[in-house]
Amino acid sequence: MTTSTSSGKRRGRPPKVPRNNPDTRDALIRCGVEVLTEQGFVSAGIDGVLKRVGVPKGSFYHYFESKEAFGHAVLSHYADYFARKLDRRLLSDETSPLERLRLFTQDAQEGMARHDYRRGCLVGNLGQEVTLLPEGFDQRLEAILQDWQRRVADCLRLARTHGELAAEADCDTLAAFFWLGWEGAVQRARLVHGPAPLVLFSQEFFARLPR
Repeated sequence: MTTSTSSGKRRGRPPKVPRNNPDTRDALIRCGVEVLTEQGFVSAGIDGVLKRVGVPKGSFYHYFESKEAFGHAVLSHYADYFARKLDRRLLSDETSPLERLRLFTQDAQEGMARHDYRRGCLVGNLGQEVTLLPEGFDQRLEAILQDWQRRVADCLRLARTHGELAAEADCDTLAAFFWLGWEGAVQRARLVHGPAPLVLFSQEFFARLPR
């Protein structure tokens, strides 16, 4: 007598998901951005990320050899995303250079409000705990800030060319001051759960530019 196979799913272990899945790696990194912008690196647990994405711990270590490697991957993703965000605003031809920078600050304020001021800047968050981070993070964080600073300085130089700033304006120093103040305002906005620090810094920065 022949035996017939029953229709339907086979019992036993579920089918294995291909481990070399770029979508899974991207999902882990995107979730890492969400978690680290809220919690920072030191207090964030890998288990929480895995639970959100639905990935077993063994698969995580297929993509990242350690939490440190994961942190670097998340930081690279965030830096690239933020650089593109800056370029969309600061390189736009639709408004004047100074207005582009103003619109960037407004976009950032709206972004923080959407997340009820729980999320901050990943670079700023990690900078707050730099003495607790693995070796090498400090250099990467500084390099990212220098890159953002350069982009703002280029925008300010363009504003100077257009006559929005005085000819003697030191655009590199102004850009450095912008990021020092802006990162502090972001941290304070998270502390008070409101936009007042961001609004105050933006108003004072633009009001005090040399004309």
